[in-house]
Amino acid sequence: MRPAHAVIDLAALRHNLACARAAAPGARAIAIVKADGYGHGAARLLPALADADMLGVACIEEALALRAAGATQPVLLLEGVFSADELPVCAEQDFEIAIHDPLHVEWLERARLATPLRVWLKLDSGMHRLGVRPQQVAPLLARLRVCANVAPQLGVMSHLACADEPARAETAAQLETFAAATAGLPVRRALSNSAGVLAWPAAHHDWIRPGIMLYGATPMLGRTGPEDGLKPVMTLSSALISVKRLQAGEPVGYSGAWRCPRDTTIGVVAMGYADGYPRHAPSGTPVLVNGRRTQVVGRVSMDMLCVDLGEQPGARIGDPVTLWGEGLPAELVAEAAGTIAYELFCNLAARVHVRVIDG
Repeated sequence: MRPAHAVIDLAALRHNLACARAAAPGARAIAIVKADGYGHGAARLLPALADADMLGVACIEEALALRAAGATQPVLLLEGVFSADELPVCAEQDFEIAIHDPLHVEWLERARLATPLRVWLKLDSGMHRLGVRPQQVAPLLARLRVCANVAPQLGVMSHLACADEPARAETAAQLETFAAATAGLPVRRALSNSAGVLAWPAAHHDWIRPGIMLYGATPMLGRTGPEDGLKPVMTLSSALISVKRLQAGEPVGYSGAWRCPRDTTIGVVAMGYADGYPRHAPSGTPVLVNGRRTQVVGRVSMDMLCVDLGEQPGARIGDPVTLWGEGLPAELVAEAAGTIAYELFCNLAARVHVRVIDG
């Protein structure tokens, strides 16, 4: 069997959810598992998320997949419904929905539903992506309160654009906008993404929405998950499948993009961009061989990449290689590759063997 595999640690996920709760005492938690649990496999994560008060996904397809996998908590559709035809299914399945346009209120007013829906009105507090303007909040909530298809537990939510950079002034402005728009309203409030949970206590309100931090990576720029007390849930690993000695000046990989600066030993790893490893990761991207730090050299191929074994002349075929995870935070790999840990996780390919552990 090809040695490329990922280990998913449910105990680490429980730990990270506990960290989110500890950072925002008193708030209820919506565990964000969109994009198939950020590439970790949402269904396989459910046993570790039994303590979450709600699950958050992007769309109804993801919510239905969770129900089919046995999820019993309420599920929040963060992008809401994409047509009025989805509303009856949401009512039947106990899905909560975000609405971000007056058209959605019209859909609710015209619908015929078996049971009322719990609804979150999304406020554009300054990110200018989804959401209604602050001056629209009160009149739209008034319409929702008298709508027979809407349950009494109304909510208002928004999203922080720059919370991962605490020095930026935009977050404080968003907090003020959110507070002013919801002042005195009998609604549930949700504003904090992972960065809000970790760095902005004033944003915690009634509900928090931890996402990337659940998976052991921090949203905070210039930091890693372990620095914020988080544990990696995914460890992507493989093994050396070739070891060879090369002379100074000899090229490695496609186009000879990297040449040996000295006589050295090169290892070939069964891992490539078809497995989800970033093709654009340059020479120098960190990797662990036998638990020791070294680097990728040459271009990443579809099925393989090469590493410098100059400091490990005794390395052999079959020796373990960690691409990210335990001992090597994904943020460091992402930084070297010019991307973010979110993308690394979400790009994990189906052909990578996955093993679930619990501690």
